[in-house]
Amino acid sequence: MSRRALALIALSITALIYGITYTIAKEVMPLHIKPYGFILLRVLGATAIFWFIGLFVKAKGVEKSDYKKIALAAFFGVGLNMLTFFKGLSLTTPISASVIMVTSPILVFIFSNLLLKEKLILRKIIGVIIGLFGAVILIVYGNSSGQNSPNISILGNFLVFVNAASYGLYLVLVKKLIIKYNPIIFVKWLYLFGLLFVTPFGLQELTQVQWQVMPTSIYVKAAFVVVFTTCITYLFNLFALTKLKPTTVSVFIYLQPVIASIYALIVGSDSLNMIKISATLLIFLGVYLVTKQADKSTK
Repeated sequence: MSRRALALIALSITALIYGITYTIAKEVMPLHIKPYGFILLRVLGATAIFWFIGLFVKAKGVEKSDYKKIALAAFFGVGLNMLTFFKGLSLTTPISASVIMVTSPILVFIFSNLLLKEKLILRKIIGVIIGLFGAVILIVYGNSSGQNSPNISILGNFLVFVNAASYGLYLVLVKKLIIKYNPIIFVKWLYLFGLLFVTPFGLQELTQVQWQVMPTSIYVKAAFVVVFTTCITYLFNLFALTKLKPTTVSVFIYLQPVIASIYALIVGSDSLNMIKISATLLIFLGVYLVTKQADKSTK
């Protein structure tokens, strides 16, 4: 099996894990662990795991000139990305959050054009406009749950959109770095910098967790997020980025709303309505227009 095929399999597994995470994380927070506290737990656990694994990896260290680049990538790929995602998810529904994340390929195209000077194409520009229009509809009108007021849901959807933008920029920023370094060496420093960013936000909430009364099932779900949603997916994404373009990697986010919706509907944590369906179709149309050429060129 080719390394490209392995990269595609890794991305498929990553999409599956992320899709399930929308509902699993929602069951943990904010009732048992508040969003920022959960983020600190997630990053702290991942940092410990990656640095432990790094003890057994013999590879060249990071050059001094690249620490600033890794810190910048950590801000967008760990700090801002995770803080806005979990906070947003705690205020909205799993399906709405997963659909908004589909805008990431559109945002990757925008950042790639700005930072990597990719050529502008009219079809892609139209796709960006359509996709963002769908995202705005979902952010403003996509609430179908009685748990949240409309204003809270709008804020939650907006924060998830900020997370999608942050993740898209992260994919573009790390492209050159992960080719240069061993994935474990790179990611352990990425998470160490990320830990510095999230600690001020999550420390108070993490200390408020009542561990002694938390059900065993919540421990298991929290561990799933730390090990699989954080460690496994980041390693798989980094491996895929060494073989594929950032736009191609972001395209696999298409699978997330499908998986998230199926899982959320099965466990009864969310519901569908015409606004969500219509906004989803607009977002997918926009993503298709933006990534059509890139997808063909990488087959």
